[in-house]
Amino acid sequence: MQTRSTTALAITCVALLSACSNMSPMAMDKPFSQDGLPDAVKVPAGHQVALQSVGVGEITYECRAKADALGAFAWVFVGPQADLMSRSGSKLGTYFGPPATWAALDGSKITGTQLAVAPAGMGNIPSQLVKANPAVGSGAMSGISYIQRVATQGGVAPASVCDGSAVGRKEVVKYQADYIFWKAA
Repeated sequence: MQTRSTTALAITCVALLSACSNMSPMAMDKPFSQDGLPDAVKVPAGHQVALQSVGVGEITYECRAKADALGAFAWVFVGPQADLMSRSGSKLGTYFGPPATWAALDGSKITGTQLAVAPAGMGNIPSQLVKANPAVGSGAMSGISYIQRVATQGGVAPASVCDGSAVGRKEVVKYQADYIFWKAA
């Protein structure tokens, strides 16, 4: 009896492995859809997704005096540092700034100009739409026209006190976001 059970289990496993090996990697990834995004951060028609990545990293803030309010202080965005990862976990490049720069491992890189932001939930940096500048170098970033930052987690300014005694102190907060790169169709 045990032999029949073992044989049946082995046949089932082989069938499942065979079925999975015939699937292309793209079939396992759900295509990106802008349907659930606020209109402000949607990429205009006539563009298609060229690359999807997950940025995992940190954002640095510094406690500074407010220029327009005597005796007031605030945490000010200094810059990000993140690894850009594929959906399967492979490193594709980095994101850093200022200026905001997305660099692929092949040496190509882009900067951009923020066009719009939209709230992304309590405790999360906003979703963002960026118009890309022409790429430096040829490679993955060549021809990119827009970058979206969506599905953000964390990254907001620290909750710790920023007052006269903390001026100049820097704090680093963790964040994660999907960066979607678009090209003209």
